[in-house]
Amino acid sequence: MSVLSAPVEQITVASFANYLQPRPRDMHKGNAGHVLVVGGEPGHSGAVLMAAMAALRVGAGLVSIATHPTHAAVLNVSCPEVMCYGVRYSWQVRDLLAKATVVVVGPGLGQSIWARRLWRMVLKRDCPLIVDADGLNLLARYPSQCNHWILTPHPGEAARLLKKTTAEVQADRLATVKGLQQQYRGVTVLKGAGTLVLAPNQLPVLCAAGNPGMATAGMGDVLSGVIASLVAQGIPLAEAAKLGVSLHAEAGDLVAKDRGERGMIATDLLPYLQLLVNGKNP
Repeated sequence: MSVLSAPVEQITVASFANYLQPRPRDMHKGNAGHVLVVGGEPGHSGAVLMAAMAALRVGAGLVSIATHPTHAAVLNVSCPEVMCYGVRYSWQVRDLLAKATVVVVGPGLGQSIWARRLWRMVLKRDCPLIVDADGLNLLARYPSQCNHWILTPHPGEAARLLKKTTAEVQADRLATVKGLQQQYRGVTVLKGAGTLVLAPNQLPVLCAAGNPGMATAGMGDVLSGVIASLVAQGIPLAEAAKLGVSLHAEAGDLVAKDRGERGMIATDLLPYLQLLVNGKNP
């Protein structure tokens, strides 16, 4: 089935302009929420940092990272505004979770015993969750349901979640996003060419923006941070997922317009994301 021929609505950043109004003059960081990113096993620290930087650029008031202590001390050298905490034991993340408005779990997390214990600890927190990368792989291994999470699988992760092949996922992406949402609840974002978003009791929507240059490492981490930032700022889960997908895709198109598709990297999107959330489209 072609996604474009299916009964879906196409979305753009302009579709959600009401969520991007200028801030009041008495705004303070507490009003813009606190994003916590959980992940980054040894050797995979970049994923959590990219998610955190994206959350800041889209407007979160505070952003923290809970990561492996082997690299926590130097992780924020390139972005000192991010607060980094080394967690060797899962109980050490408990206080961080209690302070978070929204949690991103999965970027660079791995599937070790350390990762699994952190995963279980995060699931105990009753706040919005953005589940990506190894969070999705752990979910595939240990299935559960949640009404307050946003799942952001690419086709390979979606295949693991549904016990299908990637070819089967791509052959009917609309059926895939419906199957994921039905099985795991919450909001599902099926990434790829023609990203689909499906929320409970709503019709699926399609983001037609984006380009092949975005098929590179770290793009999903940036998207997770974007969506989390919007949730932290008080936007409902379904609308945050749709707006986040649109911002991410349109930022990628602006990078391609200015620099070309080939050689694009995930952090290239950051300045364009900031422009878009401020109503500027160069």
